[in-house]
Amino acid sequence: METLAPIHPNTIEFAEKYGPIINGEIVEPINGYIDAVNPATGKVLSKIGRCGKEEVNQAVQAASTALPAWSNTSIEERSRLLNKIADVLEENQERLKMMECLDTGRPLHEFDPDYKLSIYQFRYFASAILTYYEGASHPVQNGYLLTKKEPLGVCGQIIPWNVPMIMTAFKLAPALAAGNTIVLKPAEDACLSVMEFTKLVADILPKGVVNVVPGYGVEAGQALIDHPGIDKLAFTGSVNVGRLVGKTAGEKIIPVTLELGGKSPHIVFPDVDIDRAVENAVFGFTTFNGQSCILGTRILIHDDIYETFVEKLIERAKQVKIGPPTDRSTRLGSIISEKQAKRILHYFEIAKKEGAKILYGGNRVTVQGHEHGYFIEPTIIEAEPDMRIAQEEIFGPAATVTRWNDVNEVIKIANDVEYGLAAGIMTNNLENALQTANKLEAGSVWINSYFNFQSGAPFGGYKNSGVGREYSKEALDAYSQSKSIVAAYQLPPAGFFK
Repeated sequence: METLAPIHPNTIEFAEKYGPIINGEIVEPINGYIDAVNPATGKVLSKIGRCGKEEVNQAVQAASTALPAWSNTSIEERSRLLNKIADVLEENQERLKMMECLDTGRPLHEFDPDYKLSIYQFRYFASAILTYYEGASHPVQNGYLLTKKEPLGVCGQIIPWNVPMIMTAFKLAPALAAGNTIVLKPAEDACLSVMEFTKLVADILPKGVVNVVPGYGVEAGQALIDHPGIDKLAFTGSVNVGRLVGKTAGEKIIPVTLELGGKSPHIVFPDVDIDRAVENAVFGFTTFNGQSCILGTRILIHDDIYETFVEKLIERAKQVKIGPPTDRSTRLGSIISEKQAKRILHYFEIAKKEGAKILYGGNRVTVQGHEHGYFIEPTIIEAEPDMRIAQEEIFGPAATVTRWNDVNEVIKIANDVEYGLAAGIMTNNLENALQTANKLEAGSVWINSYFNFQSGAPFGGYKNSGVGREYSKEALDAYSQSKSIVAAYQLPPAGFFK
């Protein structure tokens, strides 16, 4: 498909309001609307529905009604529709990227890989449903054994604000491929691209297969989690909320997928090309405005190169362009909200009180024409491994730097947090890299290239980073249940039970 022309932000037209999408129709929410605000400028872009129990109940009923027909739709037809969704996303990506940029404050250039990944998710599962999603069968004595996969039913899915389209694709694609129907709750902080996209999807899929209920987590999210008609829960967000989702799923005895927080180590061996490693490290903690659970926020540097590496790390951080999110040369945009920005800045104060040393950054920056926004410098903090700044998720453009001398020591430091989502290793010695990777408690380990997502690689975490895997064929299993059928050719002979 030919490359689409870039879209200027001034040409973007949002709908005046985005109500919930239930049974293929846009519905007027009972409790009104929430302002959708550009975090960089403070401008109200549109309004999103403030859904609650009533809208969630309608959405679950619609999904339940649509389930029998959708679950019995052939895998070939589901595959065709998933590819059609990918086509529509691809055709509309430039407009949706700009919408997402305006809505999240993230730099526009970052949405190129976001949308490539999102489009791929639908195409991957369109193929996976045809190739991986197979039962097994073989003869047994006096008959035949059949195993088959069946959908779980109505899936309640809750996604965060930091990467809206990636999260939407991660949740919808495998669930739809497996034959489930869905009630999706996007984040109130940033979901305009999701609402636009799901309006397009509503014209492709049968009514009620995908329903969208925007709103606050304590209202729409809680109503969805608690609803008795939900057969599977999937949540991406904070550990605290993830615990509540998991507890509710446990009480209901329904499956759950959780993708939660992270505090990922980025280990630097002394044999690296320092300039290239520094570039990779800065990329690893500033992408997504620092607002991602997979960032390499604990940079663990071998003592032999520590001083030189940190000096160059600071110089490279100074070169990161902070500017208007819609400028494609910007590399660090606006934090999602004042609340989140103040949380980040508060962590810097905590670090100082603990005795950590801010080597660079730690301040809010004013960007002309975007004075409303909270733009925060890439921040480098020298810290001990047990300090809060090196243990807790900041969700901002900041990283700690820590020395190490022994491989066993650095593995211990890397694993000594409550999270285990991702990790990075930089070294020219592949043996060192693989031996270290095997000992790290992390679901994804990237050697010499951070964020190196590859087709079909399972994504998920150890420990408090979550339960289950996405982005791979394992996600199909997470949205399916297995049934075995043993068929005997004939009844046992009379008198066999003596």
